[in-house]
Formats: sequence, structure tokens, C-alpha cells
Amino acid sequence: MLDLSVIILTYNEEIHIRRCLDNVSPIAEKVFIIDSYSTDRTLEIAKEYANVEILQHKWENNHAKQFNWGLENAPIHTKWVLRLDADEYLTHELIQELEQKIPSAPDEVTGFLLPRRRVFLGKKLRRGLPPIILLRIFRYGKGKSELRLMDEHIQLTEGITCQTTYEFADDNLNDLSWWTQKHIGYAIREAVDLLDIELDLTGAGTTDANKQIGDQALAKRILKHKYAKLPLFWRSFAYFCNRYFLHLGFLEGKEGFLWHFLQGWWYRTLVDAKVFEIKKACGTDKEKMKAYIKQNYHISI
Repeated sequence: MLDLSVIILTYNEEIHIRRCLDNVSPIAEKVFIIDSYSTDRTLEIAKEYANVEILQHKWENNHAKQFNWGLENAPIHTKWVLRLDADEYLTHELIQELEQKIPSAPDEVTGFLLPRRRVFLGKKLRRGLPPIILLRIFRYGKGKSELRLMDEHIQLTEGITCQTTYEFADDNLNDLSWWTQKHIGYAIREAVDLLDIELDLTGAGTTDANKQIGDQALAKRILKHKYAKLPLFWRSFAYFCNRYFLHLGFLEGKEGFLWHFLQGWWYRTLVDAKVFEIKKACGTDKEKMKAYIKQNYHISI
């Protein structure tokens, strides 16, 4: 067993939570479920595991706030913390690698970068986008989540990172109706994030090259800032074409087409539609925009 605590945010995750806990509870000293008052069997299932502790906290429409609340309020006594979503799991190879690397990590290593495997409709996708490498494991007290509405990353306060060879998997088991509804909810937060980058609504949209979030995450952040300056609607079409044609997403079959079309064009167009809607109502008046977003979407910025 590793000297590791796992933090998992949940809300109605009964379809995923057993798979997730079967995966990490045998290797972690403690697993903390930070639940937003689930109404399904999520907590009933979680209570079956001896090393799982449940804390409940009201959802404030922000993953970063919810994770940081868990980090601050869970009774963590381990050296290391892993952030994991309920629909994610560690591959067998990654578990073996972590069992070797975590106990022997030198003091200057305060975080581990993990490659993420994309699974969509049961198919592992490799083409269309570069590998995503995320800082998910860190020494307790040496990291927390950036306070962003979207694209938030774990940020180290000191030290260096080490990257693993093997992956963790993002493998959601819900159907496409659930997936599209989830992304409709994501779209307004993504739109506000892009407006923040463009108009500096809160100051959180800065790239901040000094942030310890990982080189790949920082490079992605810089690309997002460039994307935010491109013309509405044209940019979502160009983004899809870049993924699907130039980076060979079309070789991934029907699942690949649906992934790149829905996540790379439909969702991005919906985000632009929200940006257009807000700008049409508010122009570029920052205070008016903040009030509009709070009144219509219940997001305080």
C-alpha cells in the first residue's frame, strides 16, 4: 500500500464509483469522497470500502473550489495525494510503476505527471490530439488546484515533477445523451473562461508562465490564449479540421468521428454561441457582463 490519499469528487456516480474504488482503494492508505449530495447509490456503494471516508459539500459550479475544499477539510495524513475523477482509473501498468517510483522519489520531486488515455464509447483514441499529460499526484501541502472555471490544473508551490511512462484512463460509461447534456453545462463555463482571457474579467485567465502546472499543460494554456483571439465560429470549424484531418482523427473510425465532431466542433461552436450571446447583451462592459453571467447562469466571477 502506498503512502497516498485519493480525493474523488462525486455527484450521482453510481455507474462509475465501484470501478474507481476497486481500482485505487487497494493501493491507497485513504480515499476521500467529496460528494455534492448525491441522490443515487454513490454513497451506499462507497460505504462498502473500509478505507473510504465521505465528506459532503455543496457544489458551487466549480471543480477547482470543490477539490480545494476537500484538500483543506479532509483529514489527510499521507505524504502524497492523488486527484482522480470517478470515471477515471489507473491502468495496471501505471499502478506497478507508481509502487516503484513513489516510495523512492527524492525530496525535490513534489509531483508526478500522468499521461491520460482517452476512451470514448468504449474505444481507446490515439489520433487527432496530442497526448494529454496532467499533474495528478503531489506531496501533501505542496500543491492545490488553480481557481479557474475550466481547464484547471494542480499547481505546485515548490519542487519539481517526474513523469510516468504509463497512463491513467478517462473512460466515461454514460450514454451520449448524458454526454451532450454535460457539455451543455460545460459550455457556459468555457465561454466565461474565454471571455476572461480576452477581456480580463477576473485575472484568472492569465497564462502565468511561472505556474508549476507542467510544461504540457502550460503549452496548452498558451494555445488556448491564441485560440481566444481568433474569430468566433470560424475558430471552432478550424479546430475540428485540424484535429480530424491534419492530425488523422479520421483514422479512428465512427467513434473517432463522433468524438472529434461532438467535442471538437459541436461543443466549441456552442461555446462560441454563448460568447456571442453574452457580448450581444453586454458589449464589452465587464461589470455588466459579470452581472449578466451571475443572473442568467448563476456563476459568480
